[in-house]
Amino acid sequence: MDTHDKASTRPKVRGPISQILQPVRGRLIVAGLLAAAGAMLTLVPLAGIAHIGKMALADNGLDPAQVWWALMAGVASLCAGMLLISGAELLAHLADNRITHHLRRALVQRLSSVPLGWFTSRASGEVKQAMQDDINTLHSLTAHFFTTSGRALGAVLISLIYLFTMDWRMAIVSLLPFPGFFLFFARAMKASQTNMQAFTAGMGRIDNSVVEFVNGIAVVKSFSTGTRAHSSYREAIDAFALAFIGFTRPLVAPMANANAMIAPVTVLGVVLVFGTLFVGLGWIAAPDVLPFALVTPGLCGPLLLLHYITHDLNHATGAARRVQALLDTPVLEQPAPGMPQSPKGNEIRFEGVGYGYDTGRRVLADVSFTLKPGTTTAIVGRSGSGKSTLARLLLRFFDPTQGRVTLGGVDLREIETCSLYRHIGFVLQEVRLIHASVRDNIALGRPSASQQQIEDAARTANIHQRILELPRGYDSVVGEDAQFSGGEQQRVSIARAVLLDPPVLVLDEATAAADAQSEVAIQDALSRFAAGRTLLVIAHRLDSIMHADQIIVLDNGIVHEQGRHDELLLRKGLYAHLWAQGGYSQSADLAVSSC
Repeated sequence: MDTHDKASTRPKVRGPISQILQPVRGRLIVAGLLAAAGAMLTLVPLAGIAHIGKMALADNGLDPAQVWWALMAGVASLCAGMLLISGAELLAHLADNRITHHLRRALVQRLSSVPLGWFTSRASGEVKQAMQDDINTLHSLTAHFFTTSGRALGAVLISLIYLFTMDWRMAIVSLLPFPGFFLFFARAMKASQTNMQAFTAGMGRIDNSVVEFVNGIAVVKSFSTGTRAHSSYREAIDAFALAFIGFTRPLVAPMANANAMIAPVTVLGVVLVFGTLFVGLGWIAAPDVLPFALVTPGLCGPLLLLHYITHDLNHATGAARRVQALLDTPVLEQPAPGMPQSPKGNEIRFEGVGYGYDTGRRVLADVSFTLKPGTTTAIVGRSGSGKSTLARLLLRFFDPTQGRVTLGGVDLREIETCSLYRHIGFVLQEVRLIHASVRDNIALGRPSASQQQIEDAARTANIHQRILELPRGYDSVVGEDAQFSGGEQQRVSIARAVLLDPPVLVLDEATAAADAQSEVAIQDALSRFAAGRTLLVIAHRLDSIMHADQIIVLDNGIVHEQGRHDELLLRKGLYAHLWAQGGYSQSADLAVSSC
């Protein structure tokens, strides 16, 4: 098979707009055709006026019957055209509502299934732009572009047919300004496309800097001096200003020339000049110039409208490309339907696990160890050594790029998500409570739980009494009449995990956001909840994990040391160094001497 045959058999890749609008494309095409037909009918009265004008200028004078029929036909056509255009607009807006609803749901479902590592490499402003701003941009495309294009093209088409029917020679010369318009317009579009990417990127930088500024407003107010805290936003605005100048400067001259070429006065002047010439040459009668003087300047409006919506189409193409890219984001692999496996026991094994957020950014490499049922394993190491990443691999927030993690002998990728989280619970450093009642927050992973079960979980987490003090108790809504401190949020998170009652528990710096009083309450809750479970503990405070059954010491993403507390101290390696750095030397000596 030659290259040409291979190219002919290769599936065609549809453009981003075509992919996005696939569910409503048929409706939008029908809407555009209805709008075109409606626009044609609304121009019939103009032909009627020209016909009456020609009769008035003719020697025979006005024929009342013909005037009456011209008026009736014009009014009927105008009403029918308006009805068709209204129907087209309604159909387009219904299609827009459907596709907007579909896209928002699809984006949320997609983002709920993507690996957590995907979010770490992207700014929140970028995601917000695609989910909010770009969807709004697509509204103009679906609700207005097709009907506007239909009206403009319909008006141009019927006008051209009418003019060439009147006199083909006069029609040709009347249209002479329009090729010049298209020439300048093409130059403007070429210049616009060249700078569109920089323009869009500048808008994205502004979005990101705004989100960054708002998220850090407390720090800005506390520590900013002068305008230094606003430098990121100011730099983004300055860069966008330059991009905007680069985007608009090449457009000014060609668009000014294009608009001048088809200004109504220009077109009318051409019609009158050639009309006078043709009348002088005896090619047409003077009344025959009237239809061209009435209709030809009317072509300017539709053509300018096509220019404006074509400009909007460039924005919509970029928006559709970003939305489609979000919809094509790879998701975590799920077991084939009917093929998920059930873990046989609760033993967890990391087998040659490696992970990198992207190419050249390795986080973990060849990590292997086992979590025996009923034991406590602590992961320690310097900041950035990969401790939290290791915990999130066990929770399957993302999958390893090398090796595998197994639960009860089964690869986590072969276990259904709901089954996995019945076996593994977690309390992470970053607590996330949703905008819902306290009851719903605790029962997030087990919505069918009874009120008594929810309260028992809250008691275990030492948060029940605090909830009762809220204005509406368990019905209080987080963020409204339920305001929790960092430590209290952590205890709500613990209650959420308690309610699931998993045999395996992951703790990642569970007391990091707590004050001294809350830390005592959290530690007490965790000690009661963790009894008899398999624990994986991520800790910076080494004195909190010195009694763990095994301690894994990570350094630069690899297992540097592994063993019990006293064994690691005797080796005088990295763990002993971290222990000494933390000011635990005396405790270390006591621990060693007691062995």
